[in-house]
Amino acid sequence: MTIDLLSLRALVVSPEEGLRDLFRQASSSLSVPVEIVDVASAAECRSAAAAGADLAYVDAALHLEEFQRTTVALRAVGKPPFTVQLAAGASTQSFETDGLAGRPSRFEEAKWLLERSLRVRLPSRVLVVDDSATMRSIVRKTLASTRFPLDVSEADEGFTALKLVRNTEFHIVFLDYNMPDFSGLETLAEFKREQRRVNVVMMTSTPSAELADRARSLGAAFLKKPFFPKDIEAVLSSFYGLRALNPKRV
Repeated sequence: MTIDLLSLRALVVSPEEGLRDLFRQASSSLSVPVEIVDVASAAECRSAAAAGADLAYVDAALHLEEFQRTTVALRAVGKPPFTVQLAAGASTQSFETDGLAGRPSRFEEAKWLLERSLRVRLPSRVLVVDDSATMRSIVRKTLASTRFPLDVSEADEGFTALKLVRNTEFHIVFLDYNMPDFSGLETLAEFKREQRRVNVVMMTSTPSAELADRARSLGAAFLKKPFFPKDIEAVLSSFYGLRALNPKRV
């Protein structure tokens, strides 16, 4: 996928017409054109998946054997789609798909899930803010090692980050806490004051529960240095509308 991608194709596999209809309705209200192909069984899924798909949402309400046949069919195509199991409740059960998400029951929930999870296939614009060039390079390389497409820019201090965010629509900002003149928390607070719609991940080598709580109270996620691709993916999963990612699926 490239940043010039004009549309996406998503499969919805569910025995319930109501759920499939929710996704069809939600797709018509998105800024990115999304073709929804909805099917009710593994047999229908095989032929639909053979035509190609970027994402697949598989309803956990399928009978277990039918669910397993569906995931096998999706993995068997030349370019398997990113598969998401739709689970009801707050279950944290193990799963064989790429990700786990809540099963939408209303239009707004289906739209929110589609808007978020499309980012696993469309490049997210990311800004890395750190006064250390070495650390920016390390974070950039770590981001490149994740399974998601990310378009990464850099800033060496908070004021520069503010100017960039004012002029460019970034989806995620990885923001160092300990910077001279204008700290990460001050930069984050300014994002909030200006009502910037950007997801922020606060980075620090300081082992402080208080700092983590302050960052989260301002709506940011929190990562302690050093971190690894799996740590970043765990943070990104919530931005993509997922409860969890399958660490065994890459």
